[in-house]
Amino acid sequence: MKPVGFGLSLRMHFSNRQLFLNHVAQVSPKPMDLEIVKAEGVYLHDSQGKSYIDFISGISVSNVGHCHPHVVKAIQKQAETYMHLMVYGEYVQAPQILLAKALTDLLPEHLNSVFYTNSGTEATEGALKLAKRVTGRTEIVCFKDAYHGSSHGSLSVMGNESFKQAFRPLLPDIRILEYNSIEEAMEGISDRTAAVILEPVQSETGYTVASNGFLKALRTRCTETGALLILDEVQNGFGRSGTLFAFEQTGIAPDILLLAKGMGGGLPIGCFISSRELLNEFTYNPVLGNINTFGGNAVCCAASLACLQVIQKEQLLNDVAQKSELIRSLLTHPAIKQIKGKGLMLSVDFGEADLNMKIIEACVQNGLIVDWFLFNAHSMRIAPPLVITEEEIHKACAIILKCIDEVF
Repeated sequence: MKPVGFGLSLRMHFSNRQLFLNHVAQVSPKPMDLEIVKAEGVYLHDSQGKSYIDFISGISVSNVGHCHPHVVKAIQKQAETYMHLMVYGEYVQAPQILLAKALTDLLPEHLNSVFYTNSGTEATEGALKLAKRVTGRTEIVCFKDAYHGSSHGSLSVMGNESFKQAFRPLLPDIRILEYNSIEEAMEGISDRTAAVILEPVQSETGYTVASNGFLKALRTRCTETGALLILDEVQNGFGRSGTLFAFEQTGIAPDILLLAKGMGGGLPIGCFISSRELLNEFTYNPVLGNINTFGGNAVCCAASLACLQVIQKEQLLNDVAQKSELIRSLLTHPAIKQIKGKGLMLSVDFGEADLNMKIIEACVQNGLIVDWFLFNAHSMRIAPPLVITEEEIHKACAIILKCIDEVF
């Protein structure tokens, strides 16, 4: 048995950084290694008193900023009432109900039933299962450079072989097509296809935007063949594209919608949304066809509802396009090849991975958090909280330009 005060004694001998390296699993050979002790709005503050502008929102999570007072208050209130009661789906819990009603009220009529998960990858898994259950088919169509999560099913529909090859065998009967190719989609989707899954804006290529023509062709082909159309808005959703959901700008609607990341206001929550008729397939043959323990956690649902309310009450969608254009206009430099994306999900292309990484490192050293993309190491990720001000955008872009000059 460890003596009283053992943890305190351990911390006196080892820094948090060393304990982090010793005991927290690492997924990269060189972690960023910042020790953040407080976050508020668009700022992170480290243990040395240095402040950083979070220009990536914790990878599209903190859409309403860090520790928004309305979200924090909702979390506190629910935590004092109850947190976990029972495996999701068994008890009537007000936070789940209120959030589901608020979400479905904002969606097309057929998207009227919410299945809660803990994360985006679990939402992907559930949607793939639902498509197979409903259609009785096995083939899943996905796209080159797609990212839908890291669990086995999600990895199977990832469109990048270098991230998949070490973990095979994965799901069989996966067909990978070229993104934005109408011709391939028409030929590749058939009456064998259970579902077509894609992101309206690909999140790890440097924010590649699907054309409206491509999305409409997919919708038409899925309807013709009986395949379900799954739109993954795990990063696109909750306002990041300029509308609450990116598909609202396209003239089409999915059969299944995936949400997570920015949904929780900083807490872990995801969901897939479809019709009550389709989701009812999980209730029989077999019963409990899809279950999880913590999906729809009461505190996370309360935080998510508060996040949605902040977006609506503070009218954060109204100036996403304006802030996006401001960033584009400020970031002009001979080293920048192009800027692409939609809304507050932008990529700055430097053409070379080494140059991009050096600029990113310099930005962090100068108090600005930016990042790269899994499938595009030569582009810088920009995805600030929707609450960022024009003054803060000017400050962030000035740091980027300074760092480009230092490196370039």
